[in-house]
Amino acid sequence: MENIIELKDITKLYRTGGRTVTALDRVSLEIKEGEFVSVIGQSGSGKSTLMNILGCLDKPDYGSYRLDGASVCRLSEKRLSFIRNSVIGFLFQSFHLIPSLSALENVELPLIYRGTSRPERRRIALEALDTVGLAHRVGHKPCELSGGQQQRVAIARAVAAKPRLILADEPTGNLDSRSGAEIMQILGALHENGSTVIVITHDDKVAKMAQRCIIISDGRIII
Repeated sequence: MENIIELKDITKLYRTGGRTVTALDRVSLEIKEGEFVSVIGQSGSGKSTLMNILGCLDKPDYGSYRLDGASVCRLSEKRLSFIRNSVIGFLFQSFHLIPSLSALENVELPLIYRGTSRPERRRIALEALDTVGLAHRVGHKPCELSGGQQQRVAIARAVAAKPRLILADEPTGNLDSRSGAEIMQILGALHENGSTVIVITHDDKVAKMAQRCIIISDGRIII
């Protein structure tokens, strides 16, 4: 398997209150296509900053990042936006669903940005919702769904366009243990079907469900 992610000496600095904080300190990391990886660390460890860089939501101050073989550190925002919408599927702790839209419409939304025709995006969205066990809830709005169901809609939205990489930032953080376990099972099934999955977490139990566990502390990868 080839590397889908290659980080080399990534450093990210934040300037606040007249001082400089090193969020990431010369981080180097390789992740192969098709891996299921967890990144675990406590609050302030740098894991969220790492997630933002992996997802092309932020740029490092130093170092290099190759995603799917291409250097992304110096790309324009327009090009990074294209990569985020075509290569990466995002899953967040707080779901980020549009309250006024149904489950189906929430899943369709990124497909609209890709220019997918209405009949095709509806077909894809229905298929994605069926994959996460919500074919019977497609017309329901987020307020009519449980937290676990909302996260399933978010997963369907993330995978509808069949991205090469799924980035999940604390995907079980707002869920009870049962719902969290169900979400991790779905991510595991996506991995078995060929997706590269990276889960950012502070929960040991969640981290151990992945194929490989990476520990980050004080902006450095220690394992």
